[in-house]
Amino acid sequence: MNRNTRSFSITALGTALLLMAACSANPTRPDGADAARNKLSALQSDPRLVRLAPLDFEAAESAVRAAEVPQDDDALARHLVNMADRKVDTAAARSQSRLLVEERKVLGEQREIARLAARTQEADLARGDANAARADAGMARMEADAARLDTAQAQQQSGDLQRQLDELNAKVTDRGLVITLGDVLFATGKSQIRSGAAIQALSKLAGFLNAYPDRTALIEGHTDNVGADDYNMSLSQLRANAVRNYLMQQGVNASRLTASGMGENAPISGNDTGTGRQQNRRVEVIVSQALAATD
Repeated sequence: MNRNTRSFSITALGTALLLMAACSANPTRPDGADAARNKLSALQSDPRLVRLAPLDFEAAESAVRAAEVPQDDDALARHLVNMADRKVDTAAARSQSRLLVEERKVLGEQREIARLAARTQEADLARGDANAARADAGMARMEADAARLDTAQAQQQSGDLQRQLDELNAKVTDRGLVITLGDVLFATGKSQIRSGAAIQALSKLAGFLNAYPDRTALIEGHTDNVGADDYNMSLSQLRANAVRNYLMQQGVNASRLTASGMGENAPISGNDTGTGRQQNRRVEVIVSQALAATD
């Protein structure tokens, strides 16, 4: 072994001996001190407990610090650890007891608030029930009044309908309400509506249709058998168109009106007499049967 190697070994050995001496010179914490510290730290993590017993926690902290100091006297070390453990337990018991009292107080206040809210709600419900009962009674009276009014209006409408039908000489048939306008509407061979009685009759018809806007009307023109068939067909169509145009001028919607020329093909009497031919020269307005539902 050379000189350098021997010098290095001596130096390393000296360093190790110094470290061992230093370790043996630093005494360790007494047994149980770490457990007391851990128990106290767990309690201190809850700020509510520290707030409720601050003096007890200060005493416990001082006792734990004292127990953590290494002692040459084992009996003294054990005594300090026991004192620290008791101080920690005292702080835990007192703070937790006070916390329980505080929580009970809060629960009591909450129960009182809940009881007050329940009583308030019951009172509100009672008032609401009373108001609802009054509202129901008022609604029942209003509904009864409305029913009486509807009945009165229905009776009036029924009377008005019957009066209008009587004025128009309308007849209830399978096709609907048939209103027959005789040959007073047109001069012989003409399709222009006459004035006077013809206008009066058509005005009543227009008023009737305007009073029942959900009904439709089929307007049919008819002639007797005097003259050529083609001529009579054309004349009857022109007369039906003239009636439709007049009703439109009086406000009846065009979509509700249909005009059709029947010529001499649908007589209601014989054409062998003047009276029969006069009856056949007519315009018939067939109003939809739904009108009968308003009766």
